[in-house]
Amino acid sequence: MANAEQSRPGSAFGAGMVATRLGAVRVLLWLVAAILTVRQITVVLSTPKGERLTDLETWVGPDGVLHVTGSLYDSTRFTGTPFGGLVLKPLTRSAEQALGWGWTFGTLLLVVALGLIAARALPGPTSRRTALLAAPVAVSLLLLSLPVRNALYLGQTSIIPVLLVLAGCFVVRGERTSGVLIGIAAAFQPTVLLFTGLLWFTGRRRAAASTGITFAACTALTWAAMPRDSYTYWVHHLAGVGLGGAADDLANQSLHGALLRLGLNGPLEIGLFLLLGAAVAVAGLRRAVRYARDGQLLLAVAITGCVAIAVSPTTWQHQLLWVLLAVVGRVGRKASDRYLWPVAVILVMTLPAKMMLPNMAALYPLRDNVVLLAALAAALVVPFLSRTSPHYQSPIPTDYAEPVPTRFKHVPLLPFLRRVLARPNLLLELLLIRVTYAAYSQVRLAATGGRATAEEHGQEILDIEKALFIDIEYWVNHAVVKVDWLRAFFDFYYTSFHFVVPLSVLAVLYVRRPVDYRWARSSLGFATLLALLGFWLYPLAPPRLMPDLGIIDTVHGVQDFSQPDYGSLTALTNQYAAMPSLHFGWSLWCGLVIAILAPKWWMKGLGLLHPFFTALAIVATGNHWVLDAVGGAVVVGGGFGLTYLLQGPRARTVTKAVEVSSDRETAMDRTPS
Repeated sequence: MANAEQSRPGSAFGAGMVATRLGAVRVLLWLVAAILTVRQITVVLSTPKGERLTDLETWVGPDGVLHVTGSLYDSTRFTGTPFGGLVLKPLTRSAEQALGWGWTFGTLLLVVALGLIAARALPGPTSRRTALLAAPVAVSLLLLSLPVRNALYLGQTSIIPVLLVLAGCFVVRGERTSGVLIGIAAAFQPTVLLFTGLLWFTGRRRAAASTGITFAACTALTWAAMPRDSYTYWVHHLAGVGLGGAADDLANQSLHGALLRLGLNGPLEIGLFLLLGAAVAVAGLRRAVRYARDGQLLLAVAITGCVAIAVSPTTWQHQLLWVLLAVVGRVGRKASDRYLWPVAVILVMTLPAKMMLPNMAALYPLRDNVVLLAALAAALVVPFLSRTSPHYQSPIPTDYAEPVPTRFKHVPLLPFLRRVLARPNLLLELLLIRVTYAAYSQVRLAATGGRATAEEHGQEILDIEKALFIDIEYWVNHAVVKVDWLRAFFDFYYTSFHFVVPLSVLAVLYVRRPVDYRWARSSLGFATLLALLGFWLYPLAPPRLMPDLGIIDTVHGVQDFSQPDYGSLTALTNQYAAMPSLHFGWSLWCGLVIAILAPKWWMKGLGLLHPFFTALAIVATGNHWVLDAVGGAVVVGGGFGLTYLLQGPRARTVTKAVEVSSDRETAMDRTPS
């Protein structure tokens, strides 16, 4: 009793500290959500009037719905159902003068309501942390998602059906009321009728019947009030098919659009679409019913919505929110694998497809249909865990190396950079590497200060090198140009090894030395971030772009310096992102990693030859100054330093720890769940 009484104050104090931290994090996340909201408002309302809310021009434009006397579909771009026109036309007319502000704020309120409902609908049991943080995280993700941003920018109504379905499933009481809301949603977006199957086979048959009756009543009412428009939509255009943009447009992320983009058309394409659509609908609804019976109704709703995305003839970008809701599904028995699915979904739904996959012709079919593939994966393939699985609440824990004492008391070690002993998830690593590089490329493109500034900085670098007697660029460049085989060698080395060698080093470390892989990857990431700061703060013209220097561009050929914008910002790369040189920086990182980790002396020496040849190549080809290589060395040193500072020293007992971890994981994998 005495021991228990003595422990209570400490326990209460610890619980109070945890609650305080959670409260602070919750406030911070709501602040992030508020900032994102303000940003969305600013982006929409600061865009010129003729370029923002362009889909609202369907209503208020010179040829919009409010200004035509005939059919809804005589206007410019109206593609909604007749019921949508019947309900929204009077509201739009009354708000025509302040439509931009009213529509934007109204849509944002709907997004917040959607996030709150989704957070409330998470399957239990949920931890206190999840209960407190789910709502602001959900709202922030929705605001960042491409469908919401697209709907806000264009002025679309696609959030309304999703909100009505979630409200019908999780907010209102009574099956009839639930069915009424979902039926109204179907009147706005007919593919929502797929939810009647989910309701029927999960025992909510009154709700299913109410959904069908409400949809039929709304459609009949509209047909009576607007017979010409209803005939145009339901008969002439076969439930809206053919309205709006071309069905093979990249924005149409449905099976129909994908088949058209693959070159199929005519009766063959229509027959294949109907066959595939029926198969996806049956298989997807069966999965949705199974997860609904398992107590994961929000996941079941998301799966049904993903089925609707696939089987609809046209599914435009603003109609793709269902995929984001699938993030609630839990995948993977190991804690290290648990992040793969949510990270993939969030990236697909928040980043353009071009950032997800490289710009290679062989990958175009994947890149052009990446959201559809995510929807099909959620509906048919991804093995979401059942709540009865022992790994649902308690995944197999990750093995970490022993923590190391901090080097400086005022610089804490970052907990998310702890040294993991197990091999990281390969798909997650590839995904993050690709997205990180795409983001790096975008920032590098944006970091430009103009030709005059870059050439002024180039002259400064040249003056410093002259003072240090290291201005050897002209001599090296012309000496190499005179020897054809030497010029060809350095051109090949410069263009071919920049990506191949770092990726090869990472691949070998991933397979043979997973702990060192994480350490090396972190140092490379920090070095690249530091280099981006250099590109942004100090745009620099390389020697080949200095008009009066006489440097020969051996890689790109003779340049026309009369072009006023030459070299500033191209579609591929920023020609003035020269300081520091990541060509040399990444090669130096490779050399140091090999020298530190290679078991043989000749391997270490061979690794150090790579930065040596790279330094010669960047100078000989006229692409960098000598001081650019020095800058590359500085950022690489900073990358290793930050890794040591925030993560701790490199683990040296790697082999034994990994073997023990691998044996343990293998044994647990063989244990039946």
